[in-house]
Amino acid sequence: MRWPSIIKTLWGLPLVAALLFSGGESYAQPAFAIGRIHYSGGGDWYSDPSSLVNLQKYASETLGIPVARREKNVRLTDDDLYQYPYLYMTGHGTIRLSEEEAVRLREYLLAGGFLHADDNYGMDESFRRTMKQVFPDRELVELPFDHPVYHTRFDFPWGLPKIHEHDGKPAQGFAIVVDERVVVFYSYECDLVDGWEDQPVHDVPEEKRQAALKMGVNLIAYALSGKPVTLP
Repeated sequence: MRWPSIIKTLWGLPLVAALLFSGGESYAQPAFAIGRIHYSGGGDWYSDPSSLVNLQKYASETLGIPVARREKNVRLTDDDLYQYPYLYMTGHGTIRLSEEEAVRLREYLLAGGFLHADDNYGMDESFRRTMKQVFPDRELVELPFDHPVYHTRFDFPWGLPKIHEHDGKPAQGFAIVVDERVVVFYSYECDLVDGWEDQPVHDVPEEKRQAALKMGVNLIAYALSGKPVTLP
């Protein structure tokens, strides 16, 4: 799905509904907000604190949607979980979810929610284990380069941009797909979050920062083009 065909959906009822449940300051001025998952296990879920604020600002500029001024930190057991159509998870270490949290995340995703997990180098093993806890009957599959997630607003003909070298492996985008919809997107060996962070923090060249922000906007556009998150 290319941008000309997706923009009508983005400005249709799904987007309006998503924004109304996005944790804005008030219903009079709905604002899109990414919910950063506060998980247990010892991983630094809070890393790169300026990243989501910068991405939301860039999304506002490119998609023309109202955004929250601050990031939102959420636990999967919070009552307001369904206010966030886009959940984000990152870190360098171990992720651990309780059974209650795993069930809640699965219900949220099946109800129309979206999770982006961004490996900040070191969370791969525990993230894959966690996804088997959430979806024991589904596998993470690598998305082909022609998948809509790489083309919703900006074209990435070769998939994810490589922002940080890490082990020198190519960046890969994996997903869990339910009824032809990506419910979990996993950016591996890529580190988009370093490109979203304030430039002096990681000294990422501006060209790579722009690529990271554009890919982030693609993910937001894809998440908001689906059905809105609704309470089960």
